[in-house]
Parts: sequence; structure tokens; C-alpha cells
Amino acid sequence: MNANFEATMINPFAGQAATPIRDEELVARAQQGDRKALEQLIQRHQPWIYNIALRMVFSPQDAEDVTQEVLIKIITSLAGFRSRSQFRTWAYRIVANHVINMKKRRSEFSFTSFARYGTGIDNTPDLDIPDPRAVPADLAVIYEEVKTHCMMGMLLCLDRKRRLAFTLGELFGASDAVASQIMGVSRDSYRQLLSRARHQVSNFVQERCGHIDPSNPCHCHRKAQAMIQGKSLDPARLEFNRDFIHRVRDVCETKRHRLNSLIDQRSRELFGSQPFQTPPDFTDNIRNLLDSSEMRDIFEL
Repeated sequence: MNANFEATMINPFAGQAATPIRDEELVARAQQGDRKALEQLIQRHQPWIYNIALRMVFSPQDAEDVTQEVLIKIITSLAGFRSRSQFRTWAYRIVANHVINMKKRRSEFSFTSFARYGTGIDNTPDLDIPDPRAVPADLAVIYEEVKTHCMMGMLLCLDRKRRLAFTLGELFGASDAVASQIMGVSRDSYRQLLSRARHQVSNFVQERCGHIDPSNPCHCHRKAQAMIQGKSLDPARLEFNRDFIHRVRDVCETKRHRLNSLIDQRSRELFGSQPFQTPPDFTDNIRNLLDSSEMRDIFEL
């Protein structure tokens, strides 16, 4: 677990977040060759970049790769940052461009539409609850894994721009002013992206999800055994519900915007229950990068 994780829990999308040292001050110091300032900047933002990446690609392994690719882009471009905008806007614009334009990842070939995803759920049989003595994790944790797996799949059914808009606005509480700047679109265009994403997600969960309506056909405890048997879920190696400190609602609740009438309170609570994942610490990798001759020339180290 990243020992610096707790110290980085400042939501960069929540207006003017109060920080002991402003991003721009760390950037100025990093541009003068201060490696500690650069590492502090990385540690502050890597949890948020990783959690965006995870919701764009589903797989934690792929999210790690994407996060490192983005961090390298930010660091190698840092010398050219001139404070014409906030560092947050500049850095997460790099994140947004990368995750929207990157090569298609493995899971995106599996989760292609809500219709196909719904068919897949329908074809997953309802089986008896797993024997708690036969699985290496608590059943409640396994059911949380099923739920998170399902919600991550829903996000991948959105196209990339809507997926990012939903992640920024509904999960992480970015205002339309902030999110539109990050995505490089007008505020009206961003609101349209977010509204369409909300509508797609809302329709799906309200028709299928047992957490929203107990009479709906899909319930996590009924699907767990089939997912274990089909090897899409490994109780010994949980992907989403192993080491995490917070849930999304814990880090974003006070700043998240209320959803419009398309999604009711239970839908909001459903997505707010997703784990806010503890990322790997990329600092050592970045240190190795900084030791290269190319980076020494950039930062005059």
C-alpha cells in the first residue's frame, strides 16, 4: 500500500482545494530541479489519475500502465508549463487527451454496449450462494466485488468521452466549468455529454439492478458463484475490493453534485459505494526516469 496515500486525499476537482503548498509552487520548484517537489506533485495527483484510468480501462494492470504513461507525459512536458492556466487544468487535460485517444484496451472489446452487457448478465445463471468454507474471502466482500465489477462494466459501455464526463462529474464532483476545461469542450457540450451518460446508466440500472429495485432481475449474490466458476472473478485475487482506504463517496461526497431526475438517490448511492482505489506508488519509477540523461537535460539536474 502506498504510504503517502492518506496525505494525497485532496480532491483536485473540488474548486479551490486548500493545500499546504500549491501545485504551482511545487511546479516552480520542480522546474528549478527540485526532485522532492516533483515527487510531492506526483504523489498528490497519482491517486486521482489512477482512479480515472481504472474507470476508463477496467483492469487494474492496464490502469497502472496508463497512469505511468500519463505521468511520464506530464513530467516531460512540465518544463513548458507557464502558469497560463491552473496546473490542475493543464495536467488533467493531458490525462483526458491520453485516455480518450489511447489504443483500445482489452476490456473495451468485451464491454461494447449496454444491450450486449445486458444480454451477458441475462446469460449468467443464478446459482446458489457460494459455500463460505470453500472461498478464501468473506462472502460480503465477494458480493462487493461482483457489484464493483458490474459497475465498472457499465462505465465501459459508455463511449470514452461520456465515460470520462461521468467519471469527472458524477464520481469525482468536478463542476461543468472545471470538467469542460479538462476535456477541452464548451460547458454546454460537457453538460450534454454528462446528461447522455447519466441517461444511459440510469436506464440500465433502473431496469436491471437489484440494488436499485429488489424486483429487478440481477442480484450480486445470485451471480457470484457463476462468475467464480467462469473465472471472471477470483476470490483469492480480488481486483477491486482488496486494499483500499476510502470509497468514492468518502473522498468526494461534500463536493459531488446532485444528479438530476434521471438518476434517483439509490443510483447515486450505488456508484458512490465504489472503492476509491489505492494506487501503486510510481515514485521509484519516476526517480529512475529522472536519472536518465534526457530528463537531466530537461530539468537541469
